[in-house]
Amino acid sequence: MIYEEAVSGKNAARPELNQCRKALREGDTLVVWRLDRLGRSLPDLVTIVADLEQRGVHFESLTEQIETGSAAGKLQFHVFAALAEFERSLIRERTQAGLAAARARGRLGGRKPKLDDRQVREIKALLRDPDIQVAEVARRYGVSRTTLYKYVGVVTPR
Repeated sequence: MIYEEAVSGKNAARPELNQCRKALREGDTLVVWRLDRLGRSLPDLVTIVADLEQRGVHFESLTEQIETGSAAGKLQFHVFAALAEFERSLIRERTQAGLAAARARGRLGGRKPKLDDRQVREIKALLRDPDIQVAEVARRYGVSRTTLYKYVGVVTPR
């Protein structure tokens, strides 16, 4: 059987993994592409593999070429599991450092606003005229009506 999780390995709710673990029987082998795809953390990974071993289920990781059927394979598993956790921590640290550096340079993140303050003032002035339709103004500024309302709210005529 092939089970493929649609969510990240770091997420707690993993229905495909749970279903797969329930289906495994003694003598079966659970094969994963990479160690970090199986567990959210090193303790989580070790717990999952220990549960499999206790139930007589072997574990194999294709990328790291680990097979827990032998003592050497078990040792290799624990070394690679620690390295996978370390790599995830490094990625998290680099991401946080990059975001902090960008914030220090004045970057906020996210996409650029569709309308600037001047355009919003112009739009509000236009919409005070009862003869001008919202759709017409939205078209003129190249945005949807929803986006326009997000920026200006409800404008009542004078």
